Formats: sequence, C-alpha cells, structure tokens
Amino acid sequence: MPRSKEIQEQMRKKVIEIYQSGKGYKAISKALGLQRTTVRAIIHKWRKHGTVVNLPRSGRPTKITPRAQRRLIQEVTKDPTTTSKELQASLASVKVSVHDSAIRKRLGKNGLHGRVPRRKPLLSKKNIKARLIFARKHLDDPQDFWENTLWTDETKVELFGRCVSHYIWRKSNTTFQKKNIIPAVKYGGGSVMVWGCVAASGPGRLAVINGTMNSAVKQKILKENVRPSVRDLKLKRTWVLQQDNDPKHTSKSTSEWLKKNKMKTLEWPSQSPDLNPIEMLWHDLKKAAVAELQQYCKDEWAKIPPQCCKRLIASYRKRLIAVVAAKGGPTSY
Repeated sequence: MPRSKEIQEQMRKKVIEIYQSGKGYKAISKALGLQRTTVRAIIHKWRKHGTVVNLPRSGRPTKITPRAQRRLIQEVTKDPTTTSKELQASLASVKVSVHDSAIRKRLGKNGLHGRVPRRKPLLSKKNIKARLIFARKHLDDPQDFWENTLWTDETKVELFGRCVSHYIWRKSNTTFQKKNIIPAVKYGGGSVMVWGCVAASGPGRLAVINGTMNSAVKQKILKENVRPSVRDLKLKRTWVLQQDNDPKHTSKSTSEWLKKNKMKTLEWPSQSPDLNPIEMLWHDLKKAAVAELQQYCKDEWAKIPPQCCKRLIASYRKRLIAVVAAKGGPTSY
C-alpha cells in the first residue's frame, strides 16, 4: 500500500477512535484539522460498513456526486417539466460531465420518473375559493337532492385528436399535485359537438350541436331536451338543473329564459368539471365513438345503464370531500 494511502487510512481510524470516545464532529474536526464534512463522511461510512478501509467498487465510479445529485433533485422538484438535456447542461455548468441517460437513471433511483402529466382546468384563486365554498355548502345535502339534479354539459367527441406528449419528473402517488398537471381549457379540436344530460336514474337526452353554440342555440336545446328528460327520468317536482358557467349559459337572455320557464339552477363554481359526474360518462362515450359519430353517440348514450348513473350520484359526497381535502384545488375525479 502506498505511503499516502496508509496515512489516509490511519487518519480515518483516528477519527473513529475519537468519535467512539464521545467527541462530536466539531471537536474531531478541530483536533485533526479536517473539514467537518470529511469527518461526517468517514463516520457515516464506518456506521454503514463497519470499517474505514476503501472497499472494492462494482463497476465504474459514478460521475454524479452526492452534491450533483442534490442539485438534480432540487431542480426537478422546483420545476418537474425540466428535461434531462436541461439537467445535463446544468451539471455541465458546475463542471460535471455526464450523459443524460445517467441523469434519468439516477433520478429513477431516487423515486423520480418521467411521466406524462394529467390535464386539469387552470384554477385561479377565485376559482379555488368558489369550489371550496360550494363543496362545504353542499357537503351535508341529503342524497335525495343529488338524485333529483339533472346534470348537463357539452363536449366534443374527437375521432382523431391531436396528441402531443409532454413529460414531467414526479414520484409515485403525486399524479394530481398542482405542479404535476397541465392546465387545460375545455374543447380544443374535434369532430362532433354534443349536449347531454344525466340523472341518478339514468341518461337523459343527447343533442348534436350543429354550427356555433350561442345563447339562442342553447335555449333551443334546453327547450327540446330538459323537460322531456326530467319526465323520462321521473325526477321529482323539486328537481334542479346543473350547468357550468359558460357565457352562453349565464347570458342575460338565457338567465331570463330559465326564469320564465321556471327552471331552478344549481349555483356552480367555474372550472370544476371534476364536480360534474357526467364527465366520466363523456369519457366512456368518446372511447366508444369510432364511426358515424352523430348517430353512434346517440345510440351509445342511450345504452348507459341507470345503475351506472345511480352509482355516480351515490358517491357524489366523496367529490365534495375531495375538494375540501384539496382546499379547493384539483381532485382525482
């Protein structure tokens, strides 16, 4: 063994001897003239392996030092959308040259994996506050109230949607954390637009929307489909209409039309599709729609079993609890 290595090993042994005598890192560092981080590393190795001798390594020593690893974890924790190439450049700026595949592997060992982020509505502070107020207000409403609510919505059924993949770094069970989702807006390309309604007793009518959806078209859809659906679904006289806060739903003319036709509406927090059970049915519908979309959508909508609607409404309180637990933020629904 070369002389320098013997001296280094003797120094490490001396560190352990003093440590075992009850001295702390600071005292050992001062007594031997070593950096406190060096003392800590020697003691950590001795605790882990029971020796201070240099152990044989398996394979090439990693170029990613503990400090570089901390830098990587800090960067992807701060911004999960950072790419491995950007991380590679960041390490290069502190004179650590390493392949981007090694960076991905090291992050993986620390529980951070590249994943496609979920899309969720962009929530402002006002949106979050309104969602929280809504959830708390209705948390203890009787189940009968939700079963006599007619849930409505519009959606575009896409035959071939645009698919652009983005990746983020995240740990398991962090899918719906705010920093790990992509804010989304409604619609965005598609083949056919439809309006539908549903209640606990089953699916109501489905209307295909041709042309531009404005207040006049909205009122025509409501006139032709809401009350027939209420009758078909056997809702009680105290039934309530749910719809989101799209401008065509809340316009002066539509509001007056609803009032004139004595349709009581449920106040609704903006940007809250996760609070509308119909969203899950849209998902099922879109998966099935592959050909002759307009007629196919109507046929498939009519096939939704009442039990499915009943089950979704029965668990509605859980959605409210999820919003409260998320303090008004996005939920997994």
